[in-house]
Amino acid sequence: MVRNRQINAFATLGGYIGINAGLVLTAETEDEVAGVLSHEISHVTQKHMVRSVERAKKDQIPILLATIGMIVAAQAAGGKSADDATAAAAIGSQALMIQRQIDYTRSNESEADRIGIMTLYRAGYTPSALGDFFARMESSSRGNSGGYTTPDYLRTHPVTADRISESRDRAQRISSLPGGASAKDAESINPLIPDFAKAPPGTGRQTAVGLDFNWAKERLRVLSAASPGSAVTEYKRGIDGYESSLTDAQKYGLALAYIGTRSGAQAEVQLNALSKTHPNNLWIALARAEAAQHVANPLLAQTRYEQLMLQYPGNRAVILSYTGFLLEQNNPQMAGKALDILRQLSTGNAEDVIYQRTIARAYELSGNENRAIESYAEVSYLNGRVDDAITQLSALLQKDDLDFYQRARVENRIAELTPISLELKRQGIKADRQGISWSS
Repeated sequence: MVRNRQINAFATLGGYIGINAGLVLTAETEDEVAGVLSHEISHVTQKHMVRSVERAKKDQIPILLATIGMIVAAQAAGGKSADDATAAAAIGSQALMIQRQIDYTRSNESEADRIGIMTLYRAGYTPSALGDFFARMESSSRGNSGGYTTPDYLRTHPVTADRISESRDRAQRISSLPGGASAKDAESINPLIPDFAKAPPGTGRQTAVGLDFNWAKERLRVLSAASPGSAVTEYKRGIDGYESSLTDAQKYGLALAYIGTRSGAQAEVQLNALSKTHPNNLWIALARAEAAQHVANPLLAQTRYEQLMLQYPGNRAVILSYTGFLLEQNNPQMAGKALDILRQLSTGNAEDVIYQRTIARAYELSGNENRAIESYAEVSYLNGRVDDAITQLSALLQKDDLDFYQRARVENRIAELTPISLELKRQGIKADRQGISWSS
């Protein structure tokens, strides 16, 4: 997830998928976000990026040879038109390369739509959600005269009437299959969706899938804001100063923004009211613990977190939030307690970057430097910096205090990561502190 309010999603070499916060905030349903992700996943599974690079490499030599041949022929003809013919040959070759790339991109997009919609259906979402999102993006481009910038998503995923029609037709046929998902019409009533991206009445879709979506979206809105204060302003501006027009999920978001500005009393007012109407809502309960944590009331925060641990045993969000609070105390005793709690997530969370970053910090504060290095190496790997991970693990091998099992574990991990590093280099992928990029 990229904390950027631009509407965009992308797949890169190496199988990495990125999605901007702005796209989630613009989506009206969880199904629409799932539709975009299924499309990008299809780019990865069909190896479109790799195939595109390989095709470009294959095309370079034949087109270059053809261009040279045309230039030689033009020069041999002589006369005043020779230079014009040479220039025309060069421009023509460039145009051919561009057109071939455009054709291939269109083919990839069509294939990703087709496979993505089926993936969406198999995952239990509404198959028409991808076409609905395309339609709203296409409407936004038509309304660009109002001063809105064309979403980045449309620059990398050109939307046409034919593409929307094909997506909806395919979704209709899939929905007619036995067990096909059905959707019901619903108008958008979210005041915080940009006007250009709102669905016209009767064209939006809402399903019963993902009842937590609106709560998650408001949390993301606050996290992706320039500052907590700007998030408060955004909520106020979005509702013209009338809090009564906020949905409960948006009131939750406003409370999070208040927490970020250290306005604990205002946050508590919002959250206490919400907890009465949603007594078993985990999002609200976690926010109440965070409110105490971030307004410097550690005893109340710990009490609330421990209550959540009893109420939601083994819950990932509760465990990571609570251990994050414990690690903020910056002492070995609390770090040891955090380690004990984090072990509840040891199974099935090896590729969870937040888990690895949290447990790395816990090992570090508890004085276990070697295990901290191992976990920080996993963080690097999960962020796409494979070579950094190998470097950290290789440095760890030089230490004298590794026991037999630690050394074997580190050597084995280096052996697993080395082929991945070589393959990324072969594909022209490099990593920096910001993430993954392709280098020609």
